Amino acid sequence: MSKVDKTEFDAVVVGSGPNGLAAAIALQREGLSVLLLEARAEIGGGMRSAELTLPGFLHDVCSAIHPMAANSPFFSTLPLEKHGLEYIYPPVAAAHPFDDGTAAVLSGSVLDTARLLGADERAYIRLFEPLVRDWPSIAPDVLGPLHFPKHPLLMAAFGLKALPSAVRLAGRWRTDAARGLWGGMAAHSMVPLTKVTTAAIGLVLMISGHLKGWPLPRGGTASLGRALASYFTSLGGKIQTNFEVKSLDQLPSSRAVLLDLTPRQLLRLGGHRWSSLYQSQLARYRYGMGVFKIDWALDGAIPFTAEECRRAGTVHIGGRLEEIVASEQTVWDGGHAEKPYILLAQQSLFDATRTPRGKHTAWAYCHVPNGSTKDMTGTIEMQLERFAPGFRERILARHVMNTEQLESYNANYIGGDINGGAIDVRQLFTRPALRSSPYRTSAKGIYICSASTPPGGGVHGMCGYYAAKRALRDLFGCK
Repeated sequence: MSKVDKTEFDAVVVGSGPNGLAAAIALQREGLSVLLLEARAEIGGGMRSAELTLPGFLHDVCSAIHPMAANSPFFSTLPLEKHGLEYIYPPVAAAHPFDDGTAAVLSGSVLDTARLLGADERAYIRLFEPLVRDWPSIAPDVLGPLHFPKHPLLMAAFGLKALPSAVRLAGRWRTDAARGLWGGMAAHSMVPLTKVTTAAIGLVLMISGHLKGWPLPRGGTASLGRALASYFTSLGGKIQTNFEVKSLDQLPSSRAVLLDLTPRQLLRLGGHRWSSLYQSQLARYRYGMGVFKIDWALDGAIPFTAEECRRAGTVHIGGRLEEIVASEQTVWDGGHAEKPYILLAQQSLFDATRTPRGKHTAWAYCHVPNGSTKDMTGTIEMQLERFAPGFRERILARHVMNTEQLESYNANYIGGDINGGAIDVRQLFTRPALRSSPYRTSAKGIYICSASTPPGGGVHGMCGYYAAKRALRDLFGCK
């Protein structure tokens, strides 16, 4: 590839979250000169870690557990272990406790999980065995923009299972164990479980768990961001932090600009550069539920009644499927659930670098209406006491973040929405706008590469990767 004009860089990427880093790496690997800009002093976006509560207690500020990073078709091609990344795999990927003291688990192979589901063992195997077998072939198609798939029959088989609502797919199972476990997975979608396509999120997460587990990076999620940045700079890429972009006119000259930003930020930055149609499409983009997050410093491990939960990196708190469905619908409708669905991670059980000896951390959030400032601390801790009596007695300190504080921490989290926009059928493949390529903006040479593009939220880097591939084809003659 030869340059046809004089520019300071071939490409400039704005934002150093997983998608910004993925885009920068994909471009740099093609021999381009790439500058990565970050508004904060530290790279990483949602992949940052900090001592939020007490000295010596290391917490993940946003992302904590990384099944999608470990299974990312792009990240899997990168030598990140040579740049300091080490994944730790808890013996139980995820657990889901119930009021009777039992728990369902996602652990090991399909057979390992199925044999604990009683009457639903065979139904679970029938659903997941072919999906897990076929996933390596269809993953690039599932985790990408809408296009004709490389393996159309396999993709069709996946689509028939992924397109229904999570509630409808739950009809395959009879036991509370299978249905509750499934509900906790599907609720990662941050969309009511009665809506179509919510099954897709649960399927992908469970497939990932069966293939590689749900790992956490040793030394905090920031280790993943640092490894990506280290690899990028080893290729010759340049990073500049403390550079807040308030106007595209601030950027150095380049042939391509890739923005790891959401539509609301594009509207602020672009001004006259966007067509009136594109502006109207961005203005109509819908953001989803927010989250209320708590980090705890603990005097001991969480005393879950169910032993399986004490061996799990991730615990989904929510009880039976029907309870999860009701709580998520309440939030979607603008209310606050009295017994919310909670995602909880307990990294210090498996990573001794996180805390002083004998102490522990816990990380959790529940869904709340977008922009909510209600303090959910008491509600969340009451839910935890329900399944882990005595939990509150072990709290040494806590740090909370409502939706406003999350957005202040990361400008992409509009109203506390960590998914970059609602991932429902209207915004699944057409996010952020209905265009021939969702990564192109209306201005030549400017692309969007954030979680507001397909395939959406999650630390997998695929939004950035596909945006970079689009720019490489459009501007640099790459296939």
